[in-house]
Parts: sequence; structure tokens; C-alpha cells
Amino acid sequence: MRTFRPIRILGRLAAVCGVTLPLLAAGQAATTGTTPATPLPPAANTSLPAPPVFVRATPQDIPWPTGDGVKTVILWGDPSKPGLYAVRNTFPPGVMSAPHYHDQDRFVTVIKGTWYTGTDAHWDPDTTIGLPAGSYMIHPKGAVHFDGAKDEETIVQIVGMGPVRTVPARNDTPRYGKPHRLE
Repeated sequence: MRTFRPIRILGRLAAVCGVTLPLLAAGQAATTGTTPATPLPPAANTSLPAPPVFVRATPQDIPWPTGDGVKTVILWGDPSKPGLYAVRNTFPPGVMSAPHYHDQDRFVTVIKGTWYTGTDAHWDPDTTIGLPAGSYMIHPKGAVHFDGAKDEETIVQIVGMGPVRTVPARNDTPRYGKPHRLE
């Protein structure tokens, strides 16, 4: 008899993130209040694939790294390997990425705060456009841009296909910092 075991996928997610997620314990969702999984009836063909597994995570379950500066957590996949990935970035107030581009399209949703985006290599915060929570933006492959937070912490979720490279548009700036107009 096969038993529905969602812990397998979460273990994979935790391995990708490099942490242990406290979402499920002994086949029971600890944070969602669901009941233990019900065993599936015996299958006539035991080579059938396992049933699909749903992964749920509340904001409190996201394993953010500690420390100052921009923080990134991988929710799914691996941006450095082939396949779909999803990451979340949190920008502290006053910090933006320096001008850069990616070698693949990236799809961004603002989760919290207002995310400010610029579409040139000048890193001038006065030329950015603010996108409030719930907004969406596509970063086209090869298009130079910079982005981040001004007055409040901002969280964005980025989805794309890996592998993806981030390429600096300039060699005279750090990857993240306090933006200022560059000529």
C-alpha cells in the first residue's frame, strides 16, 4: 500500500534552499491545520507515478537568511541549473541593484512595499518608476535595468528559466548599494 508522503518534495525544496522547512511533520501539515494523509488504495500497476504534491508556505515559513543587505531565498528550482525557478528578494530601504542585465527573461511580482525600477545604466533613483505591491514587470533578456527600495523594505518574487546569468552593465559599481546618478 502506498502512502501519500508530501515530505519528499518539501525535503527537496529544503535541500535547494539549504534549510529545513517546518511545514510538515510525520505526514501532517504543522502550519496549515490539515489532517494526516490518507493512504491510497493499492494500485494495480505499482509503476504509476506518485500522486502530485502541493507545497504550501506562509510568509513565516520562508527561510530568509539573516544579516543586513539584500536577501535572496530560493523557493523552487535553482537559477544556475536548467528548469523553472522562483526566488524572492528583499531590499532594505535605500538599497538598489546596480545596473545589470540577464541572459534570460525574468518575470517579477511585487509582494510587499514599492519596488522602484530604472531601465538604463545611469543608476539614478530620480528616474525610477515605483511599482506598488501586486504589480508585475518583465525583465527582457539583455535589457539593462536597476531596481530596489527607496523608503521601505520591499519584497519581490522572480520567476524564470535557468540557467540564468546576471551581468553587470558597469564595472565601477558594487552589485547593490545606495543609488546615485552615474555618467
